[in-house]
Amino acid sequence: MPQTFENTEIVRQFVDRAFNDGKLEAADEYVAEDFVRHDPAAADVVGRDEYKRFIEMNRTAFPDYHESIESIITQDDTVMYRWRLRGTQEGEIMGVEPTGKEVDVTGMVEMRIEDGKITEMWGNFDALGMLEQLGAVPEQTAE
Repeated sequence: MPQTFENTEIVRQFVDRAFNDGKLEAADEYVAEDFVRHDPAAADVVGRDEYKRFIEMNRTAFPDYHESIESIITQDDTVMYRWRLRGTQEGEIMGVEPTGKEVDVTGMVEMRIEDGKITEMWGNFDALGMLEQLGAVPEQTAE
């Protein structure tokens, strides 16, 4: 089986089990201990245990969290995918208290895989769009 296929499946299974099913133990199987998550809108998440807390925070904020992978491309040790999150906010997220509102948010991720484990990721998502949907900031209008 080609390495690119294996790496694609690692990412697909991790997203499905950890984020969609809320099985934090999936991080133990798929994420390296010294993992680092980079996001331009937040401080780096360093280490598998801290990343598990990040996943838990998202699942607490959106108990019905569902992330679908809309497209995925793999080359060598790098997997890039475009995702869409749908969920209902029932917990605090980004300083916003629970609203009960549904969100539909998109983003992109690049993950690096080494020896069958996700070692590093870079993520970017429509944080402003999510905050607008939650009513935390006024919707932007074109003039």
